[in-house]
Amino acid sequence: MSIVKINVLTVPPEQRETLEKRFGARAGLVESSDGFEWFELLRPVEGTDQYLVYTRWRDEESFQAWMEGPMKAAHQGGGGEGGGERARPAASGSQVWSFEVVQQAAPKSDQA
Repeated sequence: MSIVKINVLTVPPEQRETLEKRFGARAGLVESSDGFEWFELLRPVEGTDQYLVYTRWRDEESFQAWMEGPMKAAHQGGGGEGGGERARPAASGSQVWSFEVVQQAAPKSDQA
């Protein structure tokens, strides 16, 4: 069954817009990766400064291949807004949580 990786990003209030714009600009990068199933960027509503980056993968090997390929290239590339130096991170901290999916449910389809 699938695995879930949640990157927990500590983002100061003044960096929220920057983080969200950067994720928006990278739309489509992860979706084309073999084994990719789902992505969500979750903005905190209250009580925390931590964003959650939720990704779901077919298996650990698919996730690791993405980390060593497209993800690594994206983070090592120029990335700076001016095309020169690499932009400073919007997050002040990060950690990755890993889970195996043991149960799941999908919405019921409308039946006429």
